[in-house]
Amino acid sequence: MHHRVRRRRAARDPRVSNSKLPALEPAHVLVILRVALGVLFVSTFFENLGKGLYGADGYAALIRGYIRNGQAPAVWKQVMELTAAHAAVAGPLQAILEASLGVSLTLGLFARPAALVAFGLLTGLWVSEWGTAWIWELLVPMIVAAALALGPSGRHAALDVALARRWPELPIW
Repeated sequence: MHHRVRRRRAARDPRVSNSKLPALEPAHVLVILRVALGVLFVSTFFENLGKGLYGADGYAALIRGYIRNGQAPAVWKQVMELTAAHAAVAGPLQAILEASLGVSLTLGLFARPAALVAFGLLTGLWVSEWGTAWIWELLVPMIVAAALALGPSGRHAALDVALARRWPELPIW
């Protein structure tokens, strides 16, 4: 009970609520994170495209490097080997996925579902890179993607705003 009373007083106390530091609305912070994650995917797409990593040989070599040098679980290494064996299809599909996620997140088009897919893709890549890269390299973008999927990431500065007006009953906004 005492905790609740103190909490109410703090909420009314102007010294607590009137900070001298500028602060953005939480929704605008989500816009910044969404666009940043989108730009990360777009820039990664162009970087990988330039390195030839979406072609069959480049993609298979990359995946097999993760298998050889990484510490992913054995079952995940089997999934990666299956992917490497079908690199002629998997490489271009990953290119399309990364570019699509980048554009979708940047523009705020189906932002929450795109963030959820981005979280899944980043998680798979994170597991694939265990032992080959700094653990936080992909963990931070994964956390951002999870936050965007859970929050109203497409409700401001996004194409989703117009779509939500047109189809407000859809649960993805």
